[in-house]
Amino acid sequence: MDTTLTGEQPQGAANGKEKDAPSCDLSTVQPSEDEEVERGALKRLSTMWSSFRAKLNRDQVKEPCQESLDSAPVDTTAREQRYMSGHYFFEYLVVVSLKKSKEGAYEPQITYQFPKRDGMVRFQKEEEEKTLKAITLFCFPEGISWAPLTEYHSETFSFVLTEIDGSRRNGYCRRLLPHGNGARPPEAFCIISRLACFGLFSKIFDEVEKRHQISMAMIYPFMQSLREAAFPAPGNTVKIKSFVPDKGTEIISLTRPLDSWLEHVDFRTLFRCLTNEEVVLVFAAAVMERRIVFIAVELSTLSQVIHAVAALLYPFTWQHTFISIVPEILIDVVMAPTPYLLGVQKRLMDQVTDQTDLLVVDLSEDRKDTFLVQIGDEKSILPPKLQDEILQALRNRKEKSTVEELNSVVSEAFLPFFVKTVGHFDLYVTRNSKGQPGVFQSRAFYKTIKSKTTRHFVKKFLQTQMFDLFIQEVEQQPASPQQGIFHKKIVEYQEQKKKEKAKKRH
Repeated sequence: MDTTLTGEQPQGAANGKEKDAPSCDLSTVQPSEDEEVERGALKRLSTMWSSFRAKLNRDQVKEPCQESLDSAPVDTTAREQRYMSGHYFFEYLVVVSLKKSKEGAYEPQITYQFPKRDGMVRFQKEEEEKTLKAITLFCFPEGISWAPLTEYHSETFSFVLTEIDGSRRNGYCRRLLPHGNGARPPEAFCIISRLACFGLFSKIFDEVEKRHQISMAMIYPFMQSLREAAFPAPGNTVKIKSFVPDKGTEIISLTRPLDSWLEHVDFRTLFRCLTNEEVVLVFAAAVMERRIVFIAVELSTLSQVIHAVAALLYPFTWQHTFISIVPEILIDVVMAPTPYLLGVQKRLMDQVTDQTDLLVVDLSEDRKDTFLVQIGDEKSILPPKLQDEILQALRNRKEKSTVEELNSVVSEAFLPFFVKTVGHFDLYVTRNSKGQPGVFQSRAFYKTIKSKTTRHFVKKFLQTQMFDLFIQEVEQQPASPQQGIFHKKIVEYQEQKKKEKAKKRH
């Protein structure tokens, strides 16, 4: 149940082409061609998903003890509508603990949930139970292979749940060792929200963890205040009042980044794990919508890298299977024949590297080779001149950049690539005066490109689902000026080209 980071994607296809399920990680994916080999693999994936759903539907032999500190129901119809409109920070907070079964294995169970949902009809309860079960899988994707610990390095990671109707919820998770004496298993705090802003929710976890050190009862008033606060617009700040014993009332400031398309992303881990050249190679494979698997030991590394790679595709959005951390029970998803971005823990690496026709990227510090499996043509996907320009721009990043500084450098490196290759798209959307949807003239679009290598790349890129759905949105829009940073960069580039032409004339 994992997807990309830029909100809900268009459903279906206006031009009648058969499409994959939009950016789903666990949904069955429809093949682009009716080939028997693909059908067999898809059948395996479908069986795996059905099995997973069956596990969620199974009668709960052991009902987890769910603690709730709220004294009265906090949900009303008006508040639910407010949340669904995106005005609430989060849907709920859960604590997932590892409980020992009769067989002696540790199983993840939800032991705390805020707020408790009251007044739901039967099918709503069933769907929520399935979602909560899925959350336990993603909080502890290792399965039951746990043992009590005396030391555990806290880590924060994220995943995205994609429902059957295409709606999405982001899962933010922090795993840590609960307070106590002696060896004990870790537990996970998980916030479910329709809002994608990793840095902001990491700060919220800091506050939750600080209150948890005092008492679980201290978490409720803070989360209640947060739930009632309006989610700030990009670049704005919201202030939350919260009482802490011995410190009095604290004012907590939560600020959204100005560039909202990068607010779910921290590129530092990506560039710590990979060289500039390796990042560009991964970008090339992603642009062609290939099967890509990332291998790492730490969940936070997988989560941050896979979301960073997806962000490199802006203004386009990864439309296929996307699981930042694949639970062990779902490892067979690597056999899917259609494109995917997957994060797999290193202990499961042997179950991935026996696959072919994909790119397997090892992010581990002790790795011998970065690319464990390659198709072999990755270095020749991008036009050479534009690839060199990306690398040149990436060399401008400082050794110890802040998140904002690195985001700026990365944006300036990759966004111009799409501006120069496909930024003239709007000139080739013909519209009539009756308000009917526009029609994209694809052949004329790529034929106008002078560079042979760029034209060859663009011709292939036009066949991707990410471009197809992007251009469908453009076709549905009126001819009024577009907004956003991509359009701004296109205008700047076109003005620059006009000035260069004018200089040549004189």
